[in-house]
Amino acid sequence: MNSFFARKFVIQGIFIAVALIIVIRLFYIQIIDESYLLSANNNVLRKVVVYPARGVVFDRNGKVLVQNEPVYDLMVTPREAKEIDTALLCQLIDIDLAGYKTRMDKARDHSPYRASIFEKQLSSATYAQLQEHLYKFRGFYVQNRTVRSYPDSIAPQLLGFIQEVNEKDIERSKGFYRSGDYIGGSGIERSYEDLLRGQRGVKNQMVDALNRPKGVFMEGRYDTLAVSGEGLISTIDRDLQYMAEKLMKGKMGSVVAIEPATGEILTLVSAPSYDPNMMVGRQRGNNYMKLLNDETKPLFIRPIQASYPPGSVFKVVAALTAQQAGIINQQTIFNCPGGYRYGGGRAFMRCTHVDGPTDLIKSIQRSCNTYYGYTYARMIDSRGMSGPQAYDLWREGLLKFGLGQKLGIDLPGERPGLVPTSDFYTKRYGSGKWRSGYNISLSIGQGELGITPLQMANIMAIVANKGFYYRPHLVKGIGEKKIIKKEFTEKISAGVDEKYYAPVIEGMSRAVNMPGGTAYSVRIPSIEMCGKTGTAQNPHGENHAVFFAFAPRENPKIAIAVFVENAGYGGTWAGPIANMLVEKYINDTISLPKYIQDRIYNANFIPKSQKKTEVEKDSSSNKKNTGRATQQTNRTAPAKKEFFVHHSQIGNRYE
Repeated sequence: MNSFFARKFVIQGIFIAVALIIVIRLFYIQIIDESYLLSANNNVLRKVVVYPARGVVFDRNGKVLVQNEPVYDLMVTPREAKEIDTALLCQLIDIDLAGYKTRMDKARDHSPYRASIFEKQLSSATYAQLQEHLYKFRGFYVQNRTVRSYPDSIAPQLLGFIQEVNEKDIERSKGFYRSGDYIGGSGIERSYEDLLRGQRGVKNQMVDALNRPKGVFMEGRYDTLAVSGEGLISTIDRDLQYMAEKLMKGKMGSVVAIEPATGEILTLVSAPSYDPNMMVGRQRGNNYMKLLNDETKPLFIRPIQASYPPGSVFKVVAALTAQQAGIINQQTIFNCPGGYRYGGGRAFMRCTHVDGPTDLIKSIQRSCNTYYGYTYARMIDSRGMSGPQAYDLWREGLLKFGLGQKLGIDLPGERPGLVPTSDFYTKRYGSGKWRSGYNISLSIGQGELGITPLQMANIMAIVANKGFYYRPHLVKGIGEKKIIKKEFTEKISAGVDEKYYAPVIEGMSRAVNMPGGTAYSVRIPSIEMCGKTGTAQNPHGENHAVFFAFAPRENPKIAIAVFVENAGYGGTWAGPIANMLVEKYINDTISLPKYIQDRIYNANFIPKSQKKTEVEKDSSSNKKNTGRATQQTNRTAPAKKEFFVHHSQIGNRYE
């Protein structure tokens, strides 16, 4: 009897143990281990991420600069991908068998149970072919998304491009981005990423055993809608930008034009350039490497990253700050015998001509080096303090003009240029007893001074406004309400009273509009343009051509800086470019003789050693082209290397 009961309890214990094991296993499968749930759900339910369209970018007149085009990512859930006709799939999406294995291994490494990208950015034509056979490829499906398209193939350095996120992007976003997402990589795409990207949605879709869609789950009750990104109205004038890029074809340098009354950038050109459509599509990686290895650095944004001795434009700043300091006035006269003697008469800084007695207005009109040698000497040597102390006061005046610091443009990667501190010279000369003769080249914008083309144009905007500026910016309106960022509405003083601008502006006007002025050859008959040419000596090749201006004199509408490397005289090359852009913007006409226009358009100053890596600007190879911006050459070099044109490269002459 006892034996019977003992067996009974043993049998019951076995059944209870088995039941417990089953319950525990079910609990583990259903609650703890998600793989079976994911597998089951993937058999009948597919969560499809709905990517929002990025915000469209317009020019200041409402013309589209950047828009969206549909593409298709082929997704795969490795655990579900069984009995695949790999040869057919490879044929349809144009990959080889090795490529199939590599992509599948990568997907498995990501997760056997979760969908990930197998092949990204399939074109509409490829997708149409694939769609007919998609039911044959269990575990595969297509996810819609959009990529950028540039109808006019212009302004790549300022518009920027998008790229796939990396681990740092994902980490910084605190989970917003996932592997395979895209993010702004440069330009305003990067600066305004939070606004342009929009908000993702999710669509729950029912599928059958053959992976075919069978409708929405629960009538879309658990779906979330995607929210498109905010549109941006840029400050750029599309037609002016296109014309400036065409004028800079075959050249290295920059063009920056600003509306003085607002700080809005009308055109920003970095040359050589490239077709922004090269950075879209399945060939993006190959194209990027071509651009990265091009010797002429088209990925380098010269207007905000290249730094040059300011030369002639600096004489404008020197004249204004010296007046504010009470060192000179409009009637101050210095004699110019062809140069300035310093260091006890042992050293001589040459002027480009003998001007004789020269007042402030004439010094600007004739770009007299001698005048500014005397002015700098007074600033440093005649203020009853040590050289370093006087220099610090002089430097403080320059900083108020935005030199030696970032202006705060809404582009990543801006560099500040260089205005050395007094400590720099004290360390160089071993004591604080140095005076003006130790760095006299600073008086004419040479020496260690470095300034970006954006800062050059901003100086012209300050002069046009007679004493103030707004931070240069590229976006004037965000979204339907056309919101503008507060920092771009702040009026910033340059620290010089308005009354001191009159003689400087008069000198700039005479430089362009009176016979004998250094820029008389580029005057515009119907517009009083105030400006200054520059010719920078370059010991490594041809001189650099420079021109700075604003126009018209009353109620200025445009301030411009043109810098053409290795071109020669400013009045011959940079001046005509500014002439055409200014007149086109203000009057929508060009009066410059056609033979001069043709000379500018056809000129090529790319060094011969750098022409071998040219890439034709032909957007038809990647995206559709409207025909407005074809035949533009592209050249590039390592974008990560700093490009700083120092005084030792340019020399010490700036007309």
